[in-house]
Amino acid sequence: MPKPILALITGGTFDKEYNLITGELYFNDTHLPEMFELGRANVPVTVRTLMMIDSLQMTIEDRQLILNNCTRCEFNNIIITHGTDTMVETAKVIAAANLNKTIVLVGAMIPYKFGMSSDGFFNLGAAIAYAQSLPAGVYIAMHGDFFHWDNVFKNRKTGYFERLRD
Repeated sequence: MPKPILALITGGTFDKEYNLITGELYFNDTHLPEMFELGRANVPVTVRTLMMIDSLQMTIEDRQLILNNCTRCEFNNIIITHGTDTMVETAKVIAAANLNKTIVLVGAMIPYKFGMSSDGFFNLGAAIAYAQSLPAGVYIAMHGDFFHWDNVFKNRKTGYFERLRD
């Protein structure tokens, strides 16, 4: 039986949309409910939007809000949509709390609304699977792989997350 999951929404490229007139990326609302419906998800997921911001704009207060929601919720399995630029920083804050929960941060390099070129749908599916199957801890799910929070970095030359060490 699938484990119930809390999905905390923080924004990031995952939920950005494209303004055809100005060419700017902006936030409207999270796409997760639509993604779960399209993916025919059979996992009980509760979606809670905390903020809709680019992770480069995230403050320590924002990270504390994310941590508070992880700490105070009744869920033991949590995914957090997050911008990829500061995902590791947020994971570090959450990990320092030593929660006995499986928490998976997930993002996208290309917005979901860009259609088939987006990695968001794929990354979300992986995050749901990892949140149900990994032991308690803080992880990052990108590119079909998972990384321990303290053994990962975003390679800005390749656009991929990689392990710091094997």
